[in-house]
Amino acid sequence: MDRQTSLSEDIGHAAAETYLVTRLAFTLLRYLGVGYRWYTRLIALLCYALLLMPGFVQVAYSYFFSRQVRRSVVYGDQPRNRLDLYLPTSNNGPKPVVVFVTGGAWIIGYKAWGSLLGLQLAERDVIVACVDYRNFPQGTISDMVKDVSQGVSFVCNVIARYGGDPNRIYLMGQSAGAHISACVLLEQAIKESRGESTTWSVSQIKAYFGLSGGIMEGKESFEQFSPEVRIKGPGNREAASLLPPIKLFHGTSDLSIPSDASINLAEALKGAGAEAEVILYEGKSHTDLFLQDPLRGGKDDLFDHLVAVIHAGDEEALAKDALAPPRKRFVPEILLRLASLISPF
Repeated sequence: MDRQTSLSEDIGHAAAETYLVTRLAFTLLRYLGVGYRWYTRLIALLCYALLLMPGFVQVAYSYFFSRQVRRSVVYGDQPRNRLDLYLPTSNNGPKPVVVFVTGGAWIIGYKAWGSLLGLQLAERDVIVACVDYRNFPQGTISDMVKDVSQGVSFVCNVIARYGGDPNRIYLMGQSAGAHISACVLLEQAIKESRGESTTWSVSQIKAYFGLSGGIMEGKESFEQFSPEVRIKGPGNREAASLLPPIKLFHGTSDLSIPSDASINLAEALKGAGAEAEVILYEGKSHTDLFLQDPLRGGKDDLFDHLVAVIHAGDEEALAKDALAPPRKRFVPEILLRLASLISPF
């Protein structure tokens, strides 16, 4: 189960999955009759990616060649049931663990999208597991939730083999990944409140971090896969009491998912008795917090907040954090500013 594929196999798998998802996405868009507006956004996206390419190349090099990265660890029997592990260089005792679920509008999510976060947190003595999952139309939202839950279970049960502390695990998701991971956490809490048998426990999750998260729309699945709606359901108050502290981060200039999505979710959670907090970043877009700011390097309020929560109560780790050098800059400021101007997000 925990074998690591060779580099050539991993590249081949990533290429095949990328080709399949891209082909299916274009087929879907053609059937939907998507026209001029979508193509202009595609051009803007390509230009945006080109401006940030200097950073992407550096991160990709570390992803494929760093000894601290264990790529494509198998956690289940589905084609996308793999995860990447980012391991700290030191081995002085069990490490806190972040299980990260990437975004991608539920159609282009991929575990490697979390490589920058994984590399930077590993520098702070935190193990990161980036979980891959089936995307639409390969799988439904139910499949995505099932995959991620199985990935979380795998981490909870085997992370000690890699030097992780199974009782200090943090769940985090970005964009669509924030929605899926929130569904996973709430579904697990509901199962435990009903006394159902499970392979991992909500009590192992010390906190949940949701970054620029939204909801999956749709009349039939809205109630089942909307944490905001489901937490208000009768009988779920006990489940809410099992949830760990929840922190939601959102930019006020997010054009893809307005910050009201996080505000409303936090209010629903607090109304059910859960501990929830929203932290807003003035003027930040959908990708600023996750991409442009980390590529900029230096001080980053969101990153510092995450590390402070993860290392809370660990005086030695906090002391090391205070002395940590500034994070590396990957992209010149002029390119970052141009990217922000044309960003379709």
